[in-house]
Amino acid sequence: MDWTYRLRLRHLQVLLSLASTGNLSQSATALNTTQPALSKWLKELEEDVGLPLFERHARGLRPTSYGEALIGHARRIEAHLDTARDDMHALRQGGSGLVNIGTSGVSAADTVPLAVSRLLERMPSAQVRLVESTMNQLIPQLARGELDIVVGRSGQQYDVPQLQMETLYTEPINFVARPRHPLTAKAKLDWDDVLAYSWIVWPQGTPVRNAMETALASAGRALPPHCVESNSSILNLTLLNNTDLVGVASHRAALRFEQLKALKILPMQLEGFGSVSMYWHAENENRAAVAVALAELRAYADPKTGGWHAARET
Repeated sequence: MDWTYRLRLRHLQVLLSLASTGNLSQSATALNTTQPALSKWLKELEEDVGLPLFERHARGLRPTSYGEALIGHARRIEAHLDTARDDMHALRQGGSGLVNIGTSGVSAADTVPLAVSRLLERMPSAQVRLVESTMNQLIPQLARGELDIVVGRSGQQYDVPQLQMETLYTEPINFVARPRHPLTAKAKLDWDDVLAYSWIVWPQGTPVRNAMETALASAGRALPPHCVESNSSILNLTLLNNTDLVGVASHRAALRFEQLKALKILPMQLEGFGSVSMYWHAENENRAAVAVALAELRAYADPKTGGWHAARET
């Protein structure tokens, strides 16, 4: 008999516990069983699979490459079951289901929250969970099924073949500062002007940081010697409002903050453009809240019919 027919949800919990603790005794205590019983179960599982799943060391257990692969499947199954549980709970409470959306900083200030506001107009009882992080953290969560949709910078290649990707829009990148920053009094700026101040920058490897470094290299310049590095939109906004730091932001986010009188777009634009995309699993499109969220992200990104057009008119 195929060994997967003998697996139960309890077995997945055991496997994940062993991966987390790396210790039979600790996992046995956490799972309310005995160490010999756990050791016997693991031995039988490895015999069924026909591969060693853990290496035994004096300090405990360490997953082999085969174990890591199976643990990855177990995490995805657990995430799918959690989503199913929460989705059913939302429906039982009279809602329209659940959608988990991850957003990077580029879309956290504008695209995602405004698309979600349109989603809630159409589905007032939907449950929405929003997570802001960097793309290198969000995409693995999406791959494991912990998120339904991720919105962020395009350009990076992700080795997750089951994910769908769609580019929403392309936009320039702006320098920004607080409304009464000394640089806002000038009608035109050059590199010497902005390099006279310290900057707040996104972490290395992020698309906005890459675009900024490319522009600097093209101009034969380098980052100011004293920079603050942050991956948080809220931290960046607060720091920019209370210091003379100069920051870099995508155009939609910069325009949104300028309309709120929180930041000012400086009259110097970085060379090049960046695009924003959404990523999702095709199998989730049949869930009502996910389908509407995808539709509203597309609608908001459309310069003719979306909220972006309205935002530019205000």
